[in-house]
Amino acid sequence: MNIKKIYCTLLILFFCMVQTKAQEVLTIEQAMTIALENNFEIKIAKNNSKISETNVTIGNAGMLPTATANVTDNNSIMNSSQTRQDGTSTSLDNAKNNSLSYGVSLGWTVFDGMKMFARLDQLKELQKLGDAELKRTILVKIAQVNSAYYDLVQMQQQLAALDTTIVISNQRLTLAKNRFSIGKASKLEVLNAQVDLNSDQVALLRQKEAYANGKILLNQHLARDPKIDYKVTDEVVVDNKLVLADLMDLAQKQNPALEAQIINKRIAELQLKQVKADRYPTLRLTTGYNFNESQSSLGFTSETSSRGLNYGFNASMNIFDGFNQHRNEKVAKLQIENSTLAIEQQNTVLSTQLSTAFQTYLTNLELIDLEQDNEAIAKQNLDITLDKFRIGTITTLDFRTAQLNYVNAKVRYSNAQYEAKLSEIALKELAGNINF
Repeated sequence: MNIKKIYCTLLILFFCMVQTKAQEVLTIEQAMTIALENNFEIKIAKNNSKISETNVTIGNAGMLPTATANVTDNNSIMNSSQTRQDGTSTSLDNAKNNSLSYGVSLGWTVFDGMKMFARLDQLKELQKLGDAELKRTILVKIAQVNSAYYDLVQMQQQLAALDTTIVISNQRLTLAKNRFSIGKASKLEVLNAQVDLNSDQVALLRQKEAYANGKILLNQHLARDPKIDYKVTDEVVVDNKLVLADLMDLAQKQNPALEAQIINKRIAELQLKQVKADRYPTLRLTTGYNFNESQSSLGFTSETSSRGLNYGFNASMNIFDGFNQHRNEKVAKLQIENSTLAIEQQNTVLSTQLSTAFQTYLTNLELIDLEQDNEAIAKQNLDITLDKFRIGTITTLDFRTAQLNYVNAKVRYSNAQYEAKLSEIALKELAGNINF
């Protein structure tokens, strides 16, 4: 008997632990950490950044020599005839001729108008561009995670509000039935109370559906199983101390889109250097060690072999290429000009986005205070109305209006907090300053 009790107790504890795990509280910090580790777009951006880093080598820039091993083997079988100067002739059917050559060659470009150095600098800038793109991807995804998370917080708060209104609607229905039973209310009052309760339950079901879909969406951002269940925190903490001038300064230093445009200009300038390098000669050193063997069934020499070192240099210079050099330089300069314009454009867009987002942010902060006061007033009004409804001094319509006003006030307060948080996230994303 005791063993049975112990077994049942352990079983109950196990199910409690499972239930607790199924409803784990996921904090925003945990959500961002999971996203940084698991999000597919962030992983792809990290790999692209590593590719850019891997490409930064002096070999890729063309500064190192190249070594090549080669083997050539030629064989033939043919009917041959030869007539010598003295008039004698020789012929042979199915004559075999073989030649084999193999060796190692080395080539090294020692001067190309400094193109290789410009190429190396360009590879370094491309690495920086990859880092900026990684930063941009992280900021975008973290902002999406924050948005999805606080959307869940908002819906969770609204679920609580709907739960409250259903409790009140049940109380109203009970009061209506009691009053009807003693002849102080009509059947119509009971039916209206029932209809309103049913409407509240429908709204609750719709909100639960939206909440469940919201959790699936956040799981998608976190790149984990959509079926993982969890809860989010119940409050939204809005940073109400943001300053536009500070955000502007941070954006100039940290905004990845602006940073990418600045890097693109530097890349264009280095591309012009490489194009201009084609005006100068290219000097290349060559050397190698080769082996040669040949066999012939017909001829003065039946077998030969040789081996040895070869070395030298190759120099070339473009004298005239149909004005392509001039055209390429002109195109490269125009690309630099476009890069400069892109920076100016990005600065204008960034300044506009920050200014408009900050104005929205200030408005939402004011709305938080207003809606908080409205919620308190609506709650006080509902309490008074409920007391009057219990003693029958007001109509059911007045009570329902007070009830809906309270629910709507709670929803608007929750929306105000959510919208203010979104404004904060948008500003920090533009400034490149989201903490994660």
